[in-house]
Amino acid sequence: MPRPLFTLEPRLQLCADWVRPGVKMADIGTDHGYLPIWLAKQGKISHGIAADIALAPLRAAQRNIGRYHAQGLVHARLSDGLAQVFPHEADDVVIAGMGGGIVIHILTEGRSVARKVKELILQPQSELEEVRRFLFSENYELLQEDMILEDGKYYPMMKVRYAPEKFVQQPKLTDGDFLFGPMLLQAHHAVLHSYLLREQRIQKDVLKQLAVQKQTPAIVQRTKEVEAHLQLVEQSLW
Repeated sequence: MPRPLFTLEPRLQLCADWVRPGVKMADIGTDHGYLPIWLAKQGKISHGIAADIALAPLRAAQRNIGRYHAQGLVHARLSDGLAQVFPHEADDVVIAGMGGGIVIHILTEGRSVARKVKELILQPQSELEEVRRFLFSENYELLQEDMILEDGKYYPMMKVRYAPEKFVQQPKLTDGDFLFGPMLLQAHHAVLHSYLLREQRIQKDVLKQLAVQKQTPAIVQRTKEVEAHLQLVEQSLW
């Protein structure tokens, strides 16, 4: 008897919703392979690559491919980022569930592949400003942004494509755009609003703690940094 298909967590479901129908896709840092397996079993993709740098999650993905009868539709592959993925094998690439620094590393080391695929779906879990500045400097066009709150944690995500021919038409981004996402800000996204209010509370609490400490040069400098960040948060609120 076929095993019932699982339900994706909301943050992975959002990634799945953004993968275009009928494409070949690669999930980088696949962990247990749930995303490409779900997409394949739903008939949304023609083929999926479940790639991971570590053997343990890759073996878990292989077991799940067999468990859900996705052989021939999804292939597990040991790969450091995009190193073992070739441009003709993937139209859409998902990079989710890892820190922003690792996302930048994958896109840098796999630049030749990342620039040739049609769309990249990114869900970095930290260093959002650095990721957005990297994408801007590398001539990636921002196609879509969203943000979800799951189990008390905020997950911003973005869909981009390499488009140097269009980059000259991109509007100049502000510090607030790089921090919080230009499309999220423009749309007055409800989850971003919640995030900004939380950031405002956090930064005000930090300032209160700094104010009662001995005002050494390091504390004074830290206070200035927090005040600057708080100002950006409050300028971004609506």
